[in-house]
Amino acid sequence: MTSTIDGSKIARRIRDGVAHRIAETFRTGQVPGLATILVGDDPASAVYVAAKRRAAREAGMGEFHRHLPGDASQDGVAAVIDELAHDPGVSGILLQLPLPAHLDAAALIDRIPVTKDVDGLTTASAGLLARDERGLRPCTPSGVIELLDAESVPLQGARVAVVGWGELVGRPLTQLLLRRGATVTVAHEHTTDLAAVTRPADIVVVATGVRGLIGPEHIMPGATVVDVGIHRTPTGLTGDVRAAELDGIAGRITPVPGGVGPMTIAMLMVNTLHAAEWGAEQATVPA
Repeated sequence: MTSTIDGSKIARRIRDGVAHRIAETFRTGQVPGLATILVGDDPASAVYVAAKRRAAREAGMGEFHRHLPGDASQDGVAAVIDELAHDPGVSGILLQLPLPAHLDAAALIDRIPVTKDVDGLTTASAGLLARDERGLRPCTPSGVIELLDAESVPLQGARVAVVGWGELVGRPLTQLLLRRGATVTVAHEHTTDLAAVTRPADIVVVATGVRGLIGPEHIMPGATVVDVGIHRTPTGLTGDVRAAELDGIAGRITPVPGGVGPMTIAMLMVNTLHAAEWGAEQATVPA
């Protein structure tokens, strides 16, 4: 039988731990504060931001939100980021992606101070990760690592196939896995003979944005499968993996929804807590 990894349960445990730590550590003084910026009225983005704001409140954090019109200018969004960057009550800043097409997302993300980059997406945060120095890591890759640890899936010496090379998941996850002693192969939807890469792997993590890309022909019996993809269909949400076809083949698998998604928000809470703690130590994240 294939067991389902309950990401919602693991995420709740992490979020409860964050709330407890805030209650214990910040009994007096300023609590951590999360600022979210939403540009425009994309329904999916609005849902995601609402969930992040709710999680911050439940954790006992201060919650700051800026909702800008879809036609907001580059300078206008930059001014809001700068305002929040200088607000001592704000520990972390999250700029919800995707942005309207007329905005330069990379430039705006890089305006976020590395000490408040709770999404872990600035160039400076990527550099800290590449050098294996202390910093705020991207939430979804960190969530994948936490899922595997919670399930006691060995990483040291494991053969891991990361399917997807994007800067949000695939690339940072590869670095995190390598630092845990895994042997990592990176592939993607254009890889010739994808099964030849994924089938020998003990762990397969899929983050391509291609619905149903991975099926039983790609998975070694007993392997752990982590599906980062999420797609809306007329019959509900599904992922990059044809999960039903892997029943009885994979040893463990994350569901969609209820797998990686809740972990992303949980790790955002962890990052905001870390940003507040490190910010209390000194003005910059130390090596």
